[in-house]
Amino acid sequence: MEDHDIIILTDERYVTPDETNWYQAQLLGEERLLMAGLEARGLRTARVAWSNPDFDWSRARAAVFRSTWDYFERFAEFSAWMDRVEKTTPLFNAPELVRWNVDKHYLRDLAERGLNVPVTRFIERGETTSLREAFAACHWNEVILKPAVSGAARHTYRLNAANLDAHETVLQELLREESMIIQPFLTSVLTQGELSLIVIGGRCTHAVRKIAKPGDFRVQDDHGGTVHPHTPTADEIAFAESAVAACPQSPLYARVDAVRDASGELSLMELELVEPELFFRFHPPAADALAAAIAARL
Repeated sequence: MEDHDIIILTDERYVTPDETNWYQAQLLGEERLLMAGLEARGLRTARVAWSNPDFDWSRARAAVFRSTWDYFERFAEFSAWMDRVEKTTPLFNAPELVRWNVDKHYLRDLAERGLNVPVTRFIERGETTSLREAFAACHWNEVILKPAVSGAARHTYRLNAANLDAHETVLQELLREESMIIQPFLTSVLTQGELSLIVIGGRCTHAVRKIAKPGDFRVQDDHGGTVHPHTPTADEIAFAESAVAACPQSPLYARVDAVRDASGELSLMELELVEPELFFRFHPPAADALAAAIAARL
């Protein structure tokens, strides 16, 4: 007998959020919107940390990744957990999509499928190259360096010829454990911010614009960035939906992060299919749309 229809997967730090903390209250508010949509359809829900060692996952009809925001810090453990749980419990998005999406090598796949993606160089784990050599090979004035598996701008650096040497040790330490990527720095993020377009069931439901704080380039709110309502244009909607359509299989939910390149065209920064913030607080009907999509998959 199943105890729950849908488990909302979270991070053990947020199982019991501190609602006096704006960040945790915001997280809980978004997940409550989804739970309300599920419960309105007669589905029993609960929030559980994916890493909970005592939870019997076979007693849930399905689970949906939402705020599993520690997965990239515990990637081996997370992967083993997913391998184990998928044998008894359907996961949304599907594990095959999650495995593809957690590693930014997926950007190469999407570029091959015709998406406008910044030119990306991968520096593979164990590769013996200096940061200055990698920078010179790219022929760009300014670059972004970040891990191939990451989130929340972990080890994300804006580099140019003047500050390369200060980050050499960091690169070499990281390469012992993981692969890295280098991309050209797209300056429009400083003036226009980054668009996040939310796609539920293949359809763009809403969007927000994320703006970095003065003096920074990281748009995430946990780095001081701010989030603003945005009405997506027809070309932005088409870009987001085409990015999702290029996935190996159809995700239930996705967040398409994009900026304008030097030519003014939308360029894909990230396609988030694992645990993206979906900004339901800016458009609550999207939470109900996701609840309906989950119910349909059941």
